[in-house]
Amino acid sequence: MQRGWSRIFALGSVCSLMLLLFAACGPQAGGNTGSPSGSGSKIIKIGSDFPVSGLDTANGKPAQNGVQLAIKQANDKKMLGDYTLQFVPKDDVGPNGSYSPDVGKKNVTDLIGDALIAGIVGPFNSSVAEAEMPVTNQAPITLIAPSTTNQCLTRSGPEIGCTGADDKVSRLRPTGKVTFFRVAATDDLQGLAMAKFLMGKGYKKAYVIDDTSTYGKGLADVFAREWTKAGGQLVGNRESKQPSNDYGSTVANIKQANPDVIFFGGTDSKGGTQLRRQVLNDPATRNIPFAGGDGLQNYAFASTIGAKGGPTFASQAKVNETVLPSAKQFIEDYNKEFGEAEYGSYSAAAYDCAMIVIQAIKRALDGGAVTPKDSNDTDGAKKFRQAVIDAMTKTNYDGVTGHHSFDQNGDTSNKVISIWQIKESGGKGKYEFVDQLDASKAS
Repeated sequence: MQRGWSRIFALGSVCSLMLLLFAACGPQAGGNTGSPSGSGSKIIKIGSDFPVSGLDTANGKPAQNGVQLAIKQANDKKMLGDYTLQFVPKDDVGPNGSYSPDVGKKNVTDLIGDALIAGIVGPFNSSVAEAEMPVTNQAPITLIAPSTTNQCLTRSGPEIGCTGADDKVSRLRPTGKVTFFRVAATDDLQGLAMAKFLMGKGYKKAYVIDDTSTYGKGLADVFAREWTKAGGQLVGNRESKQPSNDYGSTVANIKQANPDVIFFGGTDSKGGTQLRRQVLNDPATRNIPFAGGDGLQNYAFASTIGAKGGPTFASQAKVNETVLPSAKQFIEDYNKEFGEAEYGSYSAAAYDCAMIVIQAIKRALDGGAVTPKDSNDTDGAKKFRQAVIDAMTKTNYDGVTGHHSFDQNGDTSNKVISIWQIKESGGKGKYEFVDQLDASKAS
């Protein structure tokens, strides 16, 4: 796997002469990187914010693991020379046992308060990102997400459904400058890909429901728009329903509408699991195919729901890295460190996010940026964090999930969407790869 590390300074015979003038020479062949000795802290911290407990453990913990592994490997290989990376993870699960935008906002505020935090990986969910982005943008500090897919976080316009209340960029980016980046493709592409896939299965009538979240409603809106554009029919009410323990009325509506497929925009913890259970429990609806986005694509949902009844499909807003040669070593390392059962939908993407931040830190140091003196050095933090942000915009990274660079909005150049289906495996449900397409080339 290529990590794209570049040598910025070259050593020559003049280095010995320079030692007479400076306390330290530039980066050595062994990988030494950074500011002159003693001018700043040799500890550099990277934070994360994911839902790693409660109902969202199956999503957040594997992503956090990916960041942790990247930092461990960077330290083991001395990627930053004599600097040591420290990992500061946060959990954004709230009192209700699921991800919380309010908790996420508090988490990044706390991380920003530590001057040694150079960047933050996360969050997992788009509604949490919506709460965090104005805070990190004004700090400013790098926030890079492996899985937040709502297109309106970074772009505006009627062609992608980001108008009115969904025209959010000026609010989320109050400084007017980009500090938020992501390696996941966006929901305008994810919804398009799933609509094309399901249409290709011969389905014509779709019943669409969402969980009212930023992610869920946005994805469902895109799917509905692309479905009708492709000649499909929307049947029944277009439901936007708060997560519930009882979807009886929804199941009744589905029976009356008699769709070829049900599309749910949302996450497993915000109604997806309960809705799918009730659809399967009713003889009149159990054989109707069920589809959703990456909010349903995790091992907890698959093992809970199983493969009975109509087929269950879910997309991921990224490539299926398990078939890529670049991912082989990462998957082996991850499984050795955490166990195969802990591998998640966005473990690899979170690893790549962390490595991209580490790469940006390295470029900042090699360019002469000075680390803060300690956790209270707010002035030093502002300068160093800005240097990291500047380096992030120049990302040209080949990693586990493929190639990533960022456009003027902080969105990745990698637009691949993968499709998965729950199949029977050892008496439980397990997602198996079905197909993928480069959504940026879809027409």
